[in-house]
Amino acid sequence: MKAICWQGRESVAVEEVPDPKIMNSRDAVVRITSSAICGSDLHLFHGYIPSMKKGDVLGHEFMGEVVEVGPDVHNLRIGDRVVVPFPIACGNCAACQSGLYSVCENSNPNAGIAERLFGHAPGGIFGYSHMLGGYAGGQAEYARVPFADIGPIKVEDDLPDEKVLFLSDIFPTGYMGAEMCGISGGEVVAVWGAGAVGLMAMRSAYLLGAERVIAIDRIPYRLRMAQEQAGAEPLNYEEVDVVETLREMTGGRGPDACIDAVGMEGHHSSAVLHGYDRAKQSVRLETDRPHALREAIMSCRNGGTVSIIGAYGGFVDKFPIGSLMNRSLTLRSGQCHVQRYTRMLLDRIRRGEIDPSFVITHRLRLEDAPIGYEMFRQKQDDCTKVVLKL
Repeated sequence: MKAICWQGRESVAVEEVPDPKIMNSRDAVVRITSSAICGSDLHLFHGYIPSMKKGDVLGHEFMGEVVEVGPDVHNLRIGDRVVVPFPIACGNCAACQSGLYSVCENSNPNAGIAERLFGHAPGGIFGYSHMLGGYAGGQAEYARVPFADIGPIKVEDDLPDEKVLFLSDIFPTGYMGAEMCGISGGEVVAVWGAGAVGLMAMRSAYLLGAERVIAIDRIPYRLRMAQEQAGAEPLNYEEVDVVETLREMTGGRGPDACIDAVGMEGHHSSAVLHGYDRAKQSVRLETDRPHALREAIMSCRNGGTVSIIGAYGGFVDKFPIGSLMNRSLTLRSGQCHVQRYTRMLLDRIRRGEIDPSFVITHRLRLEDAPIGYEMFRQKQDDCTKVVLKL
C-alpha cells in the first residue's frame, strides 16, 4: 500500500509499505477514506520529537471503512464506517476506567523509552514516534487499529467525512482545552494560536458558555479566520504587548482562562527572546519554545486557569513558576482523552451546533502529501488544515 513516510528532518515521501494485518484478537484493519495533516505532525517533520526512524508511517487523524476485524472485536463489522481516535487505549486499565485514555497503561509497548523522558509513560499514539508506541499512522491507504473494540466510533448516517473526520483529534482536543477552563457561563477566554486546534478551542469555549473569546496569533489570515469563523476578538502579538492589552480589554483583571494551543514551536515578537529560545532549542539545552505558555500564565487573572493543549515534548527554560504559585493559578493539561468525547461531540455535529469542517482550507490526494506538508509548514495560500483524500 501507499503511505506517507518520515525520511528525516523536514522530509517526507510517499512509499510502498506492507499492508497491515491483524496481529491481536482485538485489532481491526481500516481502509482509510480521509486523513489529515495536523500541526503536531510538523513537530515530527521538524525533528523535535525523539525516537523517529526513517520509514515510519505518519498520521494520527483518520477515518475509513472496516475491512477486517479480530475475533474479539464484537462492536464492529466489516463495512462499518468509523472515525479512529489518535490515542490508542485498552479500555480496561485504571487510567482508561477513569476516562484518561491518552495515558492508557497498556497501549505503549515502548513505555521504557517514554519513562526516561517523562518519568511515567503515556499511552500509544498512531504515527507519532517509537517513544509513543511505534505504531504506523493513518496517512496511508490502510491502518491497523489496536483495541478496536474501544477506540473507533461508528458513523451510521450520511454525514460526510469532512464533518466527522476531526473527531479523531482536533475537535475533541479543542473541546477538552475549553472544558479544562471550568467555563460555567460569562467568562472571558484567551486562546494562544489560531490554527485548527485553537479555532476548535474558541468555538468550544462558546459552546460551553464563554461570553468573550480572544484569539492571539501573528498571521493575518489566521486571525481573520478566528474572527469570522470562531467569533473571536483578534489580537496580533507582533503589534501589541499581549499582557498589557489583555489587561486593558478585561478591566485590569486579565482573562478568566487562557488556553495554550501553540506548544513547542511558539514564536515571540521580540527577536531577542525568540532568538534565545531558538538557540537553546537548536543545541538541545531545551526541547521546546514556550513563548505562548509563559505569556498565558502572565496574562491570566488571579485565581484563573491556564489550559495547555499545545504539544510539548520535554523541557523548557524560564518557566514563570512564581507567577503560577503566588497568584493561585490552576494549570491543567493533557493529550486529549478523545474516546471520552467522541459520542457527545458527534451528537453536537448531528444537531447542527457545529460543523468542524470550517477549518479545512486545502484538499489533496494522498500522493500529494509532501506538497501539503510544505504548504502547511510555510503557511502558503492561507493554509490552515489539509485533508488527504483517498
